[in-house]
Amino acid sequence: ECSSLTGIMLLEVFLALGAVIIYFFLSKKKEETLSFKEGWWGKGQKPDAEEDTTIRPFKVETTEEELSDLYRRLDQARFTEPLENSCFHYGTNSVYLRKVVSYWKNQFNWKKQVEVLNKYPQFKTKIQGIDIHFVHVKPPRLPEGCSAKPLLMVHGWPGSFYEFYKIIPLLTDPASHGLSDEHVFEVICPSIPGYGFSEAPHKKDFNSVSAASVFYELMLRLGFNEFYAQGGDWGWLICTNLAQMAPNHVKGLHLNLASVTNMGFTHLLSILLGRYFPGLFGFQEEDVRQMFPFWEKGIYRILLESGYAHIQATKPDTVGCGLNDSPVGLAAYILEKFSTWTDLKFHNLEDGGLERKFNLDDLLTNIMIYWVSGCIVSSMRFYKENLQKGIGRQKHERLTVGVPTGIASFPNELLHTPQAWAQKKYTNIVSFRFMPQGGHFAALEEPELLAEDILQFVGKVEKEQLWKKK
Repeated sequence: ECSSLTGIMLLEVFLALGAVIIYFFLSKKKEETLSFKEGWWGKGQKPDAEEDTTIRPFKVETTEEELSDLYRRLDQARFTEPLENSCFHYGTNSVYLRKVVSYWKNQFNWKKQVEVLNKYPQFKTKIQGIDIHFVHVKPPRLPEGCSAKPLLMVHGWPGSFYEFYKIIPLLTDPASHGLSDEHVFEVICPSIPGYGFSEAPHKKDFNSVSAASVFYELMLRLGFNEFYAQGGDWGWLICTNLAQMAPNHVKGLHLNLASVTNMGFTHLLSILLGRYFPGLFGFQEEDVRQMFPFWEKGIYRILLESGYAHIQATKPDTVGCGLNDSPVGLAAYILEKFSTWTDLKFHNLEDGGLERKFNLDDLLTNIMIYWVSGCIVSSMRFYKENLQKGIGRQKHERLTVGVPTGIASFPNELLHTPQAWAQKKYTNIVSFRFMPQGGHFAALEEPELLAEDILQFVGKVEKEQLWKKK
């Protein structure tokens, strides 16, 4: 009887221990991952019928009516004289804007650019009630015994899927471009809902977590159980949320912008003292150079450059009306970002330095994607959906990211995030590199540099099979 009592007691102890361990693992798991957001963003009531999950081929097409309407509006544009010697300090300089509009009317060949857009296979599929557009490029050839690694690449505002057109061949066919073909990618570039050719949500509250949920569903629908994710701008946040949501499916996360919204006491202390005691806060020389004096390179720069975000996070539909109605207004609004975010010093030039890093065909193609799809208002609403609850208030902002992470830090990015800060959020940084040149639109501006960084990052993750050690 005594031994059976002991047996029962031992069993109870084991059960209790088991319950504690299970609870610990479950609560830990629950705490660390972000919930998938099951939304329905279509018009009106959600239908009872099952969603049609067909993947349909898509091509960009344009009509003569669209083009004649555009040219009429360009012809009737009203310009304002800029202040003398104001360059880009007041925003897009209209002397230069006239040149852009003249080129747009007389030289820019949209039909030819439509062919360029259609050179990569594009598709649409319904997810959570809305049509999702994506580019899907497979490698033209694969080295012996090598399989393509799926890579999701997500753009931001005021960019589009077209930002990736120069980097796609470097990733799907690296050997032909002088890069190592140890790793070859199959690239999937979706348009964020409300951007480009993805349908805009018809309901409120479609934020970065919603977009991550939609893209997670997209990747699973395409048959990818494990994949890499890459992004800058909103792509940074969407891919970060995806890594928080599906850490067992995202093998690695590569970012060319990493912002930290939850600032702790040590962050604040490092802002005050980091310039004088960089080692104490884990700052490198380059961090100090890019961050200080903090009043000028942090606070003042944010105030100077974030007016658009305040408008878009509060009243996007008001200002959006004018931009959706005027191609010249739309161009002025978007081109200013391609100037300043590529290099802040470009605001000292009358042409905003726009053609130093880009050509007008590429810039106007991106603008035309906004124009022909009429998506500027819905693209701007994404700011309101993400920021209306305040900064640092959402669950995903409090969660860390355990997925192997690579960060390419471009010197002309508006705000610099040192590795010491990024590490508090991304706890598994396997590659952090200061890039020699480039700004915010890295994939379009410096495709070779970005591709090379993605390749070396994936090389590290694969070599050490890091995703298996999460």
